[in-house]
Amino acid sequence: MLTINFTPFPNLETDRLLLRRVNAGDVKEILMLRSNPRTMQYIPRPLLKTDEEALEHIAMIDHKIEVNEGINWAITLKDSPKLIGIIGHYRIKPEHYRAEIGYMLLPDYQGKGIVTEAVKAVVYYGFNDLKLHSIEAVIAPENLASAKVLENNNFVKEAHFKDYEFYEGRFLDSAIYSLINKS
Repeated sequence: MLTINFTPFPNLETDRLLLRRVNAGDVKEILMLRSNPRTMQYIPRPLLKTDEEALEHIAMIDHKIEVNEGINWAITLKDSPKLIGIIGHYRIKPEHYRAEIGYMLLPDYQGKGIVTEAVKAVVYYGFNDLKLHSIEAVIAPENLASAKVLENNNFVKEAHFKDYEFYEGRFLDSAIYSLINKS
């Protein structure tokens, strides 16, 4: 079984991005992300409404890092410390050498290849540092932009589950993409 340890916190860097730890100073941006119906369109979770709820979300992210259950990074541009998105390995299953990747980005930064670049760095970290064997992504099948990001990072669609989740009075389909570490 894998041994997961996120101490010290691993900052990741790409050509344009610095992926760093989310902190309480990011509360306004977390609220902007998680309260926006557009950014939350394909994420079946309640919208955040207050700074307090955003701080609770940051505390939950911190807790998962501290107990080595999951890791999230703030996506920032190298020339600005402002959080523009979040990416992370959720639902890490050490016994299966597998984790689920997830991400979201503020609308002003979408369509610029930022998430594709961040996914590449987080996948590299997952395979080379965490020693994962596979990484999966669970997305809404109609989220074509996310599907494109995954395909650009060599993820393969493995499944389409009908009525997979029940949220706000309706059943939602889910598509599962995965990437296996071939090295």
